[in-house]
Amino acid sequence: MRILCVDIDTLRPDHLGCYGYARNTSENIDAIARDGVRFNDYYCSDAPCLPSRAALVSGRFGIHNGCINHGGVYAEMRPEGHDRAMQDGFGRFSLPAVMRRAGMHTATISSFADRHGAWWFNGGFNECYNVGKRGLEPADDVLPIALKWLDDNKERKDWFLHVHVWDPHIPYRTPEKYGRPFENEPLPDNWMTKELLEYQRQHCVGAHSACEVNGYSDEPDAAHPRQITHVRDLDEFKRLVDEYDTGVWYADKRLGEIFDKLREQGIYEDTAIIISSDHGESLGELGSYCEHGEADAIVTHIPMIIKWPGCAKNAESNGFHYHLDLLPTLIDLLGGVPEFKANRVTGKATPFNYDGESYADLVRTGEDGGREYLVVSQCAHVCQRGVRFGNWMYIRTYHDGYHLNEADELFNLKEDPHEQHNVAKEFPEVCWHGAWYLEHWVAENMLKNIEHQEVDPLWGVIHDGGPFHCRGYLANYCERLEQTGRTEEAEALRRRHPQDLKESY
Repeated sequence: MRILCVDIDTLRPDHLGCYGYARNTSENIDAIARDGVRFNDYYCSDAPCLPSRAALVSGRFGIHNGCINHGGVYAEMRPEGHDRAMQDGFGRFSLPAVMRRAGMHTATISSFADRHGAWWFNGGFNECYNVGKRGLEPADDVLPIALKWLDDNKERKDWFLHVHVWDPHIPYRTPEKYGRPFENEPLPDNWMTKELLEYQRQHCVGAHSACEVNGYSDEPDAAHPRQITHVRDLDEFKRLVDEYDTGVWYADKRLGEIFDKLREQGIYEDTAIIISSDHGESLGELGSYCEHGEADAIVTHIPMIIKWPGCAKNAESNGFHYHLDLLPTLIDLLGGVPEFKANRVTGKATPFNYDGESYADLVRTGEDGGREYLVVSQCAHVCQRGVRFGNWMYIRTYHDGYHLNEADELFNLKEDPHEQHNVAKEFPEVCWHGAWYLEHWVAENMLKNIEHQEVDPLWGVIHDGGPFHCRGYLANYCERLEQTGRTEEAEALRRRHPQDLKESY
């Protein structure tokens, strides 16, 4: 079996043609979707990048694997402790390790492990290729390696190849020679208004706000001229979305060469192709720009397209799924994989159970199915958990990451897909419903941690000083707010986070 796993960083499904986007950003991905199944309500369980891939390849929620932040104790996988054998369990039961155990030669072309110090990600891969630019490389640097690998392995019958491109992720890095394909094309979904943008510029604060798109300032980066650093008006808003779409278009354009190589080698029909992402991207939603810093529907909703030989074609499946459901789904589609012998210390055949649930039958048929609700988490920029159910997105904030969020937020995604109207006060009974789901999910999953006497890592992050991306910035940022006419917001942040004013980087 040959499996190509295409990992496009920071990819919003609603900016792909196969998900209904009017711009021609994804003709090659759209073609794969016509040959497979597109999943419409697919979410990462833990955002952003590091926690998302930790959950994906482990098949476990961050509340279990412990990796939920971008720095500090909780940016590490939870140690196995006394039960660890000579070879750790992750290296035997992660997604790539399972593919290898199924008889495939496994390879990854990604700088992810280098960017995040997440060397466990490489466990289970026979070959690891790192461009060396720690996620700042354009697809032009990745594709030659992928094409050469396919040429070098064209005689192999069984392989699993993971190809990772970063182009929709900031800083936008599409090479200038590719131009600006959407410069003269209107926005397909022009939901932003002058009044809303002005409100965001004055009242929506924190990293990656309209006045500080690239973090806590608006200083430009000469190395990345495409990256807008300050959204002052609707023209700049359009330019920002144009550049994001250009990143998607450019990634699709170069990835199309890989798909063409499979056709050239005569193996396209018999090769399984999986296309997905680690998380989405805020492009003005909740006042956030060019970042993936919430546990909301915009950030956690990701595409999933699976073309599997002999299975459904040109199909779409509805129903809620986590990205960590992929691992058990692949095991199911492959007809199961051989188990390792029992750990001689614990006597168990596996060191942990997967949290994912197989949806292999939906890949085979294209029919609907899935979970009743999903709980998604974010602890690198804010500490939040969100619950996706029905038409609703309920968000509970424990640490606001200096965005001044309300503790409870509720959005009707059918009527308000860009999450502009918090209706928590209008629909308290729906909030209670979401909170009920959340409480039961936390209780159920914490009971699974009792054996190891572990705390909920979300509270561990707060105890350690909060989300990584807001540690040490508050004092200087409040001064900037005052200097730019946002004194009330600076005072509100000081009142809410007095303990964070002591340190500044």
